[in-house]
Amino acid sequence: MKSRAEARILLFLFAIFLGVAMARQQGQTPVSAVIELSQEDLLARPVGANWPSYNGDYTGRRYSTLKEINVVNVAQLRAAWVFHPGNSQNLEATPVVINGVMYLTSANDVFALDARTGRTLWHHRRPVSSGLLDDAAAHKNRGVAVWQHSVYVETDDAHLLSLDARSGGLRWDVQYADKAKHYGATSAPLVVKGTVIVGTSGGDSGVRGFLAAYDAATGIEKWRFWTIPRPGEFGSSSWPGNSYLHGGGTTWMPGSYDPELNLLYWTTSNPAPDFVGDSRPGDDLYTDCVLALNPDTGQLRWYFQFTPHDLYDYDANETPVLADIEENGTMRRLLVQANRNGFFYVLDRTNGKFLRATPFVEKLNWAQAVDASGRPVVSGRIPTAEGTLICPGIDGATNWFSPSYNPNSGLFYVMALESCNLFFANPQPFARGKTYYGTGTKLPPDEHARKILLALSVLDGKPAWRYPQVGQGRSWGGTLTTAGGLVFFGDDAGSFEAVDAGNGRSLWHFNAGQGVRASPMSYAVEGEQYVAVSAGSDVFSFALPR
Repeated sequence: MKSRAEARILLFLFAIFLGVAMARQQGQTPVSAVIELSQEDLLARPVGANWPSYNGDYTGRRYSTLKEINVVNVAQLRAAWVFHPGNSQNLEATPVVINGVMYLTSANDVFALDARTGRTLWHHRRPVSSGLLDDAAAHKNRGVAVWQHSVYVETDDAHLLSLDARSGGLRWDVQYADKAKHYGATSAPLVVKGTVIVGTSGGDSGVRGFLAAYDAATGIEKWRFWTIPRPGEFGSSSWPGNSYLHGGGTTWMPGSYDPELNLLYWTTSNPAPDFVGDSRPGDDLYTDCVLALNPDTGQLRWYFQFTPHDLYDYDANETPVLADIEENGTMRRLLVQANRNGFFYVLDRTNGKFLRATPFVEKLNWAQAVDASGRPVVSGRIPTAEGTLICPGIDGATNWFSPSYNPNSGLFYVMALESCNLFFANPQPFARGKTYYGTGTKLPPDEHARKILLALSVLDGKPAWRYPQVGQGRSWGGTLTTAGGLVFFGDDAGSFEAVDAGNGRSLWHFNAGQGVRASPMSYAVEGEQYVAVSAGSDVFSFALPR
């Protein structure tokens, strides 16, 4: 007679066989049998049934060609399923969907779900790390990358893991930064041509930022680009002595990629220490920059700095969106970004040439304008010991949550924040085990922050429409736009909402009962469109009734 363990194994195998047979009888392919992502899948733009990377495709547009859900029927949208991963009260991940399988993260845990039902297919568990600082200490994680049969994730203590996409089993584990030196990681990786590209967090903890690339099959490092130059390198004059070792410039959000130009665009955070610049004279390269790198070698092709000698925590980690626009009969390859400093930038992405910048918030007093070279004309307002009122405030005119761009409307959609803060300067030396601030901000007693969903014209930077939010300016939800003529976003009242992409008219909302701190996405399984978003401690997926 067989043992109980053998009997359980046989029963488990029979259940799998029965499930596969039933799926085939119903005309469905078992989702676990079709998990594979090729380079052609990653190059697809814009996306449709699959959502293969954090921003959908390499352009960073968060635009989906799916249009089953549209302005006519979106009011009928219903929750298809809700998944509670645990391990986090403020999920920031955007799910990735490949051939009906959804991959998402919560802290260091990774899940594979049936994207039709939310049923768990596998769960890779990894304990959260101790001894971390700042965002990494909150165990924030924004998602995964997928390549062929592997899923890649950054852990809070800056390890890069390769997991088997079919089982969640660990293939390899590479430590790419040392948490004892204040490094952490909060981003989703990006895969380009079989190379996994990762960044770090810890800019406000006194680290030296970098971007690193690893062979997707083996985990062997291919190149590393340091964002703070060492002595003797170009830009090192801003970093006297050993200050370059603690200069910040971290790379904690995924970048964009142009396969025709073979250029990788990645953004960097503010310099350290914050609010006081005496120890870092000059422009502080390459902080607050967008970098254009050769993804094969890590060689810098060009850079553009948005906020030289930043004293306001205006990091540039907002998504660099790639848009192709016809101007005066010529098709221009552009890179556009709504920057945390309050200006909407348009660059030529072939060479980094500055084209124009326009303010997209009204509360903006740190600079008067941006000159013809792209350099801000500063107003002279800087943090002081007594406190200085500076706009935008510490959370910026926008932040890391994703914008979107709809090529049909030519509009760029971004959640903006109208707010100011009192900025205080109090120099502090770097100390191991402490954050590297100098020192901080306060909200003025009469200040009323407000979030506004903006639709900006890429051609002139002017708003086509504005949708002011009801709330206290505390939402951190990004946007998604679709061929159905919609913009989805997390509003400032704890709801997931859809508006008309052409005029901003509200068409539908779902009260999630918790704040949205993530950016939405869309996918399809067997011809049925879904829209998904992380909200609070849950992941919601919505579809039309059947």
